[in-house]
Amino acid sequence: MNKLAETFKTKNPVIGMIHLMPLMGYKEFTSLEEVMKKALSDLRTLEKGGVDGVMIENNYDLPHKIFVGPETVASMTYLVCKLRKMTKLPLGVCVLWNDYRAALAIAKSGKASFIRIPVFIDRVKTSYGIVEDSYKEVLGTKKELGAESILLFTDIHVKHATILNKDRIEISAKKAIQNGSDALIVTGKWTADAPLLEDLKKVREKIGNFPIIIGSGATEKNAHALLEYGNGIIVGTSLKTGKKQVENVNIKSYREKISLLKVRRFVKAVKL
Repeated sequence: MNKLAETFKTKNPVIGMIHLMPLMGYKEFTSLEEVMKKALSDLRTLEKGGVDGVMIENNYDLPHKIFVGPETVASMTYLVCKLRKMTKLPLGVCVLWNDYRAALAIAKSGKASFIRIPVFIDRVKTSYGIVEDSYKEVLGTKKELGAESILLFTDIHVKHATILNKDRIEISAKKAIQNGSDALIVTGKWTADAPLLEDLKKVREKIGNFPIIIGSGATEKNAHALLEYGNGIIVGTSLKTGKKQVENVNIKSYREKISLLKVRRFVKAVKL
């Protein structure tokens, strides 16, 4: 059994996203109490809908920073620690844009099981600057913080970025595994875009049985096709209420809630 299946105790786990409202230091921040209230509401909906795990992310801290400030670390540590006490589901942490050190520290403090690292093995250009590969620093930080048990879910050819290293996606996949990844995340090019089946197939053929997580664009309609090559799904935007806002990088407003009906239908589609 691979580490993904061991963590979630199921085949093809569904990992629901809790996209936090804007945190301290951002103009639309209200209070940690209000952020917590919304996060807890989303957590309860995801639980009732039957997801296998949850990942917490500072999705609406815009514009993102490659490495965040202490106010973000303090906010997320507070929230993750509170949420940890309120669920038995495996928890994960992602600190945008690529703050692996903050993510590991928050996960260690909040007893989370995994973190997501958007840029681990690639070198990419983003709206927030160029992001270098981080695998050496990530592994060093894990050891330094005593966080060896926290799993690394690492993107390859991540969305919202231009790949600068020119490696084909299957080569990036192989390099990520060789340098400490516990599961690969494959995305489309943008929020709510699904990965190309051709890309997933190339990665699967290159890496054998190593776990692949679908990182964007999964819906109840395409889930089975994506899971022909994948071993699990991270899902967020498609579970929310409200209309899409194409001019918004996040597609849906942070005020939108997670729909229980949408969660149940998605989980049912995956588990059939």
